Amino acid sequence: MLRGLMNLFSLCWKPFGPDGENHETNGVLGGGGGTTGGSREGKDGLLWFRDIGKYGSGEFSMAVVQANQVLEDQSQIESGQFGTFVGIYDGHGGPEAARYVCDHLFSNFRAITAESHGVVTAETIQRAFRQTEEGFTTLVSELWGSRPNMATVGTCCLVGVIYQQTLFIASLGDSRVVLGKKVGNTGGMAAMQLSTEHNANIEAIRHELKELHPNDPQIVVLKHGVWRVKGIIQVSRSIGDLYMKHAQYNREPINAKFRLPEPMNMPILSANPTIISHPLHPSDSFLIFASDGLWEHLSNEKAVDIVHSHPRAGSAKRLVKAALQEAARKREMRYSDLRKIDKKVRRHFHDDITVIVLFFNHDLISRGAIQDPPVSIRSALEH
Repeated sequence: MLRGLMNLFSLCWKPFGPDGENHETNGVLGGGGGTTGGSREGKDGLLWFRDIGKYGSGEFSMAVVQANQVLEDQSQIESGQFGTFVGIYDGHGGPEAARYVCDHLFSNFRAITAESHGVVTAETIQRAFRQTEEGFTTLVSELWGSRPNMATVGTCCLVGVIYQQTLFIASLGDSRVVLGKKVGNTGGMAAMQLSTEHNANIEAIRHELKELHPNDPQIVVLKHGVWRVKGIIQVSRSIGDLYMKHAQYNREPINAKFRLPEPMNMPILSANPTIISHPLHPSDSFLIFASDGLWEHLSNEKAVDIVHSHPRAGSAKRLVKAALQEAARKREMRYSDLRKIDKKVRRHFHDDITVIVLFFNHDLISRGAIQDPPVSIRSALEH
């Protein structure tokens, strides 16, 4: 039985690289709660975690909890001489788009940056997103005859790239990254949101959609207290969701709930990410990357306070558990009872949640040094 559990766990977290090699230093997770490079990883019900590990510019903590029948979140950390790449992909309608992005976005990014001699810019990141969207579109086209529902699958994308002393953040959808920033010499820590969210519940996004579609009075619709694009989907930008981008996919045999009553004469959703660059400063302490399942229950300030007030080890797991405790409180139930609820049913209480916390080592960053060896970790391939 123990061997069976260890085999099951080994599928949950798995590193990948250009040659698919498995190195202990690459962060192989699957030791049944043992240690790898001084870090602890393990499983607690539907929660998988890595308490602490090292990446090129410091340390990281990582955790994911499943709520859907099939986990729709994917995430990865890649770190080496090029810098560091972090991705969180929050799928909807199924796991396929998030898995595709986790398989292809980083490799597209590496190939494109190689063309520019390793220099990272907003344009190289934008091109990687564009290439990934084009690749998924080709896949959906090839599968249209056998799996038309692939046209209704999509994913939010949140990417962070540390290149030299600059942090780039690229976002589609409503995952979020928050910076913990030291406040002078007070010992306090401020929370600064770095990502832009594309969700119709945000007034600025509704305004953007109305400006882009001035002749469509139904571009955003309020349904059951929630604003949705065309009354169907909350996010306005994603990879996938081709039924909202190309008219040839908005027809039978996809489910009637996705089909629009009027012809689509231009894409409604976009795969063009919002990208910002942030020069790293010695007062920048850590970053919290998380899918929206975390932010439904924790404010930016609360999340930063949790990380700041506790040891680094276990930071991501601590954030996930705080969100679950808040989800239980909202439903007037005990956290211990929520933990007993099985996946799929869990989705009525909380979403899949993925969290990656990056801590900065500014000595390494200022010297332009990279902590060896390379790191390549992908979470939640299978559950």
